[in-house]
Amino acid sequence: MFNKSITSKDYILAMFNKEINMKIIKNIVAVIAILSFASYAQARDQIKIVGSSTVYPYATVVAEKFGKQGSFKTPVIESTGTGGGMKLFCAGIGVNHPDITNASRAIKSKEKALCEKNGVKDIIEVVVGNDGITFSHSVKSPDANFTKEQLWRALAAKVDVNGKLVENPYKKWSDIDASLPSKKIEILIAPPTSGTRDAWNSLVMNKGCSKEAKSLFGDKSKKECAKMREDGYAVEAGENDTLIVQKLAANPDAYGFFGYSYYLANKDKIKAAAINGVKPSLEGIQDYSYPIARPLFFYAKKAHVGVVPGLKEFLDAFTSKKAMGSRGYLTDIGLVPLASDKYKVTRTAAKDLVTINLK
Repeated sequence: MFNKSITSKDYILAMFNKEINMKIIKNIVAVIAILSFASYAQARDQIKIVGSSTVYPYATVVAEKFGKQGSFKTPVIESTGTGGGMKLFCAGIGVNHPDITNASRAIKSKEKALCEKNGVKDIIEVVVGNDGITFSHSVKSPDANFTKEQLWRALAAKVDVNGKLVENPYKKWSDIDASLPSKKIEILIAPPTSGTRDAWNSLVMNKGCSKEAKSLFGDKSKKECAKMREDGYAVEAGENDTLIVQKLAANPDAYGFFGYSYYLANKDKIKAAAINGVKPSLEGIQDYSYPIARPLFFYAKKAHVGVVPGLKEFLDAFTSKKAMGSRGYLTDIGLVPLASDKYKVTRTAAKDLVTINLK
């Protein structure tokens, strides 16, 4: 109950002052958090990186070379998948949160919102280079060529048959098309947290989804076309692409998809199927004539620059021509370099700490 001696005017003023005081307190807490981060930074004197398993090999090579220079410690890198990395990256500012997250697709609007909500507002976006998702299988199996629609029909939860949507009935590749092998469909897929899975959904599942199915799905076609079957023909294989390579090498009937660098590094064990008649190549990925080509990214926190030792220098090293250029050492392990105009943009972002719009 209110004291009867307090007037409405007094109450309004009291509440107004309370609101002002709360804002002041919030601002003080924010300043204390930043100062605490700066004073506590030496508790973590290594750059911490999370994110994409596809970008992981490139980041690891840069980190190792960076550490060998002797000025700063080698950054610690964890392969968490793009989605998992974004959750960790966007959780907050400070030594308990990563400085960089690798990503095999661009940051999503909901991830931007999460970052902003948690005070991660100044984010630097670096386009690392280009990559091609390879649909690979054992070197012991015959060469293969698929259309995007055939791959969609092999993996989709629901497909159109005789003008109706039905649960995926295809058990063999030849059930989809008589020209395909008469062997069981078995595809190792990345988990939903994977940026490679997101890219596959965008470039294969949505592009390959038949016109009839899109019409039947209606307004929900983008979401429904990307849904994968769960009846044992599509098998989630985790974020470890090296393990997927090993499984493909051991099973000539299985297929799996991952980044171009893993295909190049394991050509003695696996080979890539053609997509729409085109096999992955450096040239085809750079000019996007290979049907499943995509850009790769990493994101860095500007607030951590100058606080975590070596962060600005690492951004400079990663985006140098020595690393990312057309003759850079990252091309030796499969990174497809950016065209010169796009390289200038990403180099400027890293050097000048240019941040993206979160809206």
